[in-house]
Amino acid sequence: MSGGTDPSDRQAGIVKIFGKVRHRPSASWRQATDRAFTLIGDGRYEDAGALLTRAADLEPWLSESWFNLALLHKFRHDWEQARAAGLRAVALLDKEAGAPDWWNVGIAATALQDWPLARRAWQAYGLKVPGNQYTAAATGEPVGMELGSAAVRLSPEGEAEVVWGRRLDPARIEILSIPLPSSGRRWGEVVLHDGVPNGERTTAAGSNGSERAFPVFDEIELWAPSPVPTWVVLLEAATESDRDALERLAADAGFAAEDWSSSVRLLCRACSESRMPSAEGDGEHLDPHDHSEPGHPGPLGHRTEGELWVPERECGIAAPPGLVRGLLDGWVADSPDTREWRDLEEVC
Repeated sequence: MSGGTDPSDRQAGIVKIFGKVRHRPSASWRQATDRAFTLIGDGRYEDAGALLTRAADLEPWLSESWFNLALLHKFRHDWEQARAAGLRAVALLDKEAGAPDWWNVGIAATALQDWPLARRAWQAYGLKVPGNQYTAAATGEPVGMELGSAAVRLSPEGEAEVVWGRRLDPARIEILSIPLPSSGRRWGEVVLHDGVPNGERTTAAGSNGSERAFPVFDEIELWAPSPVPTWVVLLEAATESDRDALERLAADAGFAAEDWSSSVRLLCRACSESRMPSAEGDGEHLDPHDHSEPGHPGPLGHRTEGELWVPERECGIAAPPGLVRGLLDGWVADSPDTREWRDLEEVC
């Protein structure tokens, strides 16, 4: 006589989610998912999407099915679909906080300016967000998170450039450097970025001998444009102090100037995505990671034998058209014997 099946005799690996019994991922699910990520690596998002949709049909109660779809939609910048798939993924999670599924939801919500959901996502991930669901501020941008400085890699799949910025929240950085025109980005723009750092930049050791490390995030897309154009100008600055004076003058006016001759380093991908010092070094030290060449932008390209300072500097300026010439003329007027400028051009 046969009786009921003892639960302990069920196939190992059967688990229960929200009362629904399911097996662990089938071989078909694994094959479809593995093939999909190979296609994603090749940039074949449409084909990958068909496979990941099939995987979700095979295992609809598996959070990874929806996490993978949310990830694909993030790569495609399809934020509505990314939000929808992400919410299905987090609904199936076994743990309360800290899951990367919530981070993806936060990125999608930020892209869509769905601030209540963004706040919920960051809090569920385990981050402290000022305000709460009962305050009026909870319906607006999650300001005041005090995440500090970070670097962001603009156009990571193209002619990548790493610049400095201020983190507004876990998914957005305001650019504070002046990007090169090849990036298509401007000073003051806000970019959406990915959650996992891809490299680090370190600052020089302080008085206690310790370095500070800052993450480098990869840009996903432009979130808010800047109305301030980028200019390039050739300076004759007799000393570093003369150069510094222009940068201070621009900052005092609420804009920016940056000596690209010193700040730009040409790095290979391996160097860029590793732990790198943010400056070229002191004295006669030549940065082994700087791949620029004599006569070209970058610290090595602007050195001379026995002398570190070259008066001719290529400088980027972020300022409105009606201000930039007055800014440069005022800089020269403060010390006409040691300063000149020429060949001003708007480049972005």
